[in-house]
Amino acid sequence: MTSETTNPQTPANSPDSDGGSAAPSPLGDYAQAAKRARNGVPLSVLDLVGVSEDGRHALSASMEAAAAAERAGYFRYWFAEHHNTEGVASSATSIIIAMAARATSSIRVGSGGIMLPNHAPLQVAEDFGTVAQIEPGRIDLGLGRAPGTDQMTSQLINHFSPEPKLFAQAIYDMQGWFSDRGTGHSTPVRSVASAGTDVPIWVLGSTVNGASIAGQLGLPFSVASHFQPEGFEEAIKTYRETFSTESPTARIDSPHVMVAVNVLAAETSEEAWRQFTTTQRMFLGIRRGRQTKLAKPLPDISDVATPMEVAMLDSVLRVRAVGTPDEVVASLDEIAERTGADEIITTTYAYDPAVRIRSMELLAERWNSSAAS
Repeated sequence: MTSETTNPQTPANSPDSDGGSAAPSPLGDYAQAAKRARNGVPLSVLDLVGVSEDGRHALSASMEAAAAAERAGYFRYWFAEHHNTEGVASSATSIIIAMAARATSSIRVGSGGIMLPNHAPLQVAEDFGTVAQIEPGRIDLGLGRAPGTDQMTSQLINHFSPEPKLFAQAIYDMQGWFSDRGTGHSTPVRSVASAGTDVPIWVLGSTVNGASIAGQLGLPFSVASHFQPEGFEEAIKTYRETFSTESPTARIDSPHVMVAVNVLAAETSEEAWRQFTTTQRMFLGIRRGRQTKLAKPLPDISDVATPMEVAMLDSVLRVRAVGTPDEVVASLDEIAERTGADEIITTTYAYDPAVRIRSMELLAERWNSSAAS
């Protein structure tokens, strides 16, 4: 656990807050969503815009999936930023979020997340503020400190240091740019595009260091357990232990955790596991250093992987819920109970976009009907 204090410095000539009414909660209409969800845990979707054919078809499929998620009753639809990844087309994240917001009407849309080292904080505020001006009250901004790419690509796009204190100060400035004044807390620069939008900020992470930053800043925390399961429960524990409302960035009164889970639901368990081999093949390609587009499913991953590789995949993808709707619900119940998750965000890779949508529908139907009964 990091012992370094990350709270941003409040300038002597600037108030801690922007005055007037308090900013809206980063949680949106969470209370209402929790009432409609099984055991009070709303489900959301994380989309990396998986590429089976090409980028154009992948983007179109993601817009259809966002609309399907809204119809099915999911709470949020987030996009993750990645670069130089053969099977992923979610690089221009803010543009894709704007597209998804226009393709839907009520579901919250946002980033899970924007990798801040790749961007100037002011530009992020202007981009998300612009989208929020068009779609007010629906946009979330999740921020991470990782580059979301390899070292060579990072050197081409890096704009900002991931150092904790600078990350915290950037969040504080962005909150200022999203405020009614629209002015950063450490600079007199004003962002007209984002002023008054109050875009809520989340902190994303996979380690105790990232969790500690989220806790110290008094912001909600989304843990990347879907691809970095090692130590994620310790990260959640650290977040809750370090949570404070004392920072000027704090926007919630108590810890709030979103857990990411790999999900694939199908009519039969056999079909779900067959379709899940697409996810396994993607991770296998990354581990072998041979990235490819999303691959067709196989009867069994052992058809293309060694026993050692199968064991590796089972470990790295162990935060998962795969099977029939009832089996997926049971797995999610266990994860929610074990972690105390306030929200769960699901991620599904499928070679056929229709398989992903059907998985989303099957799960939501079972999850929401359980809440209603």
